Amino acid sequence: MDKRVNLSKQTPDAYQGLLAMSKAAGDAAAEAGLDARLCELVKIRASQINGCAFCLRLHVRDALRHGETGDRLAVLPAWRETGYFTDQECAALELAEAITLVSDGPLSDEVYGRVSAVLDAAQLSAVGWMTASINAFNRIAVASRYDVKG
Repeated sequence: MDKRVNLSKQTPDAYQGLLAMSKAAGDAAAEAGLDARLCELVKIRASQINGCAFCLRLHVRDALRHGETGDRLAVLPAWRETGYFTDQECAALELAEAITLVSDGPLSDEVYGRVSAVLDAAQLSAVGWMTASINAFNRIAVASRYDVKG
């Protein structure tokens, strides 16, 4: 089955609500002092985990536009094994992964302790909302089979 109902077009009011949520999360991230590149890294990492080609293409392009490097994007799935990322970026990525992989178990006290030692409350909240938002977009795009061609 190649064609699916495009959820965003079939129920545009719900999709507009998701867009508003995403904008609010981005605004909260900016107000919390999180760099636009970090925000894109969070979106890319969650989209990698979720296998969302549409969002990956979109957010990699956005990250590059914000000055992200190809080297850092290339090693993002193995960020723990590199020295490319700041403590703040590592904390945001760890939190985003834990939230995205919530089916593996709840956000543990151990992970929360590590990330809250680096991110303040506003930053934690912003990363949480950005992660929730991109996970929703991933699910809409994957379920609708958004077209991604070279």
